[in-house]
Amino acid sequence: MDSKNIHASKNGITSIRVYLSTFLHSSRSRLLIWLAPILFLAIFFFYPLTKILTLTLDFSTLANRENLLITYHSLLFTFYQATLSTILTFILGIPSAILFSKFEFRGKSLLRVLTAVPFMLPTVVVAASFNSLIGSRGLFSFLFPLSFSPSPTFYFLLILTAHVFYNTTIVIRIVGNALSRMDSRLEDSARILGADTFRVWRDIILPLLRPSLLAAVLLVFMFDFTSFGVILLLGGSNFSTLEVEIYIRALKLPNLNLAALLSVIQLAFTLIFSVLYTRIISQVNTQTAPRFSAARPPKTLKEKIFVFTLALLLSSFFFLPLASLPIRSLTRLEADRGQRGEIQYGFTTDYYEELFINRRGSLFYVPPVQAVLNSLGYAVVTVLLSLALGYPAASALAKPTRLERYLDPFIMLPLGASAVMLGLGFILSFGRALASPFFVPIAHTLIALPFVIRTLQPALASIPEKLRQAAATLGASPFRVWQTVDFPILSRATLSAATFAFTVSLGEFGATLLITRPEYPTIPIAIQRFLSQPGGLNFGQAMAMATVLMVLAALAILAIEKLRLPNSGEF
Repeated sequence: MDSKNIHASKNGITSIRVYLSTFLHSSRSRLLIWLAPILFLAIFFFYPLTKILTLTLDFSTLANRENLLITYHSLLFTFYQATLSTILTFILGIPSAILFSKFEFRGKSLLRVLTAVPFMLPTVVVAASFNSLIGSRGLFSFLFPLSFSPSPTFYFLLILTAHVFYNTTIVIRIVGNALSRMDSRLEDSARILGADTFRVWRDIILPLLRPSLLAAVLLVFMFDFTSFGVILLLGGSNFSTLEVEIYIRALKLPNLNLAALLSVIQLAFTLIFSVLYTRIISQVNTQTAPRFSAARPPKTLKEKIFVFTLALLLSSFFFLPLASLPIRSLTRLEADRGQRGEIQYGFTTDYYEELFINRRGSLFYVPPVQAVLNSLGYAVVTVLLSLALGYPAASALAKPTRLERYLDPFIMLPLGASAVMLGLGFILSFGRALASPFFVPIAHTLIALPFVIRTLQPALASIPEKLRQAAATLGASPFRVWQTVDFPILSRATLSAATFAFTVSLGEFGATLLITRPEYPTIPIAIQRFLSQPGGLNFGQAMAMATVLMVLAALAILAIEKLRLPNSGEF
């Protein structure tokens, strides 16, 4: 071998060493970035999940005939109520999507916001709103007394209506966007060729809308399938969906093996729905065309009647429950428990004043205002944990390598698990340690973390690397680079992510109900306790606390919308 070949060989070996050193260094850096999020998920999600799977694989659980019967009936009823809710949602949602995509009318923007607000509100607020309007002690029942006592059928219809209330906006958004991006020339050409309205919809519009319709159906069905707070607060334990049955078998009629089996079944179906939705929504995104200016004022009498009637219906349907909640919290319509003498009907602030009073003088009584402070404290801790864990994961996902492509689905897995399942996993895994109130914000962080990551990721990906390199070339330290380049770009996304985490924590109900200690209630837990007790005073305090939660959530929603970046927070 001559000197040239030896020199080339040495250069090649040196290059390989440099490449391997760089690769190992970058791999170590990537692993260090992922260390905290992966450890957090491993301890507080995957470990509890393995405990649930271990109980499920116990042969005695699967061989027990009673367990199988309960599972069968719960699964059947879950599908039944979710199917009915989805059908009713589309009966209202499709005309509403046509209204917003095809027509311009006065108050359209306000009505669009009104239809979107219920979806972002905590489920306990939605349930309390319907209780305050058409529940057995609501405004409607007082103004128009029922000649019969509410039956299970009445409460079942109430649950279906609540599902339509907060899911209609999904149909409006997905199907409405597809309609507004549809080229109106296709419809005009079909009409010129003699097609009537029915044939235009059958042959032109529906085939183009099919991916959007399927995506909306799956998303609405998935939310109805995993509904817990609305069903429990409006129907109690009379309606045993998978989620409600998990709660009952974990706390009320303890059978942890059965609860674990139900959790695994619920998780399996949710993951199936999620995978199908991801595939279908990708088809919707690939078919996205430029938005056409198809919206116009109604011209014919038929169009004017359609717009006026539907706008009035939507305004009433979405405004009345939200408005009735603060009204009912300031109105006495029945006797307080144990009250004697004449009842003073009408305006009162007693329900808010009672939130600060320990009337029984009990050492074990927790004033409702303490639940507000607990919720705010938990929300602050959730924000800090979510940002501390979300930033490293989002920064790695912003410039993904092969490692991130494998880790991304695992980071998003908590979205497929119900909050009730998370609570059950904590009970099985940590037992007596749950006496610590710190487990509540941990559970909230598990739920909020995917939202925080998806909100931060686009902002981190949008930072030009050239700006960082230029700042470093001019002598800026890494902290100075972050302060002058990164932070101005990331500040809005950070505030939006923090607000997301704050809102999720405030309204979280399922996991908290299973793991919270009686002395550390949150606002949703306090509302549930008041609604489960007799007497007008308890009901009034539930309405007052739900109003407080609605106001806090509404302020957070406004902040999110103001701070939201384009394409942030999309799944």
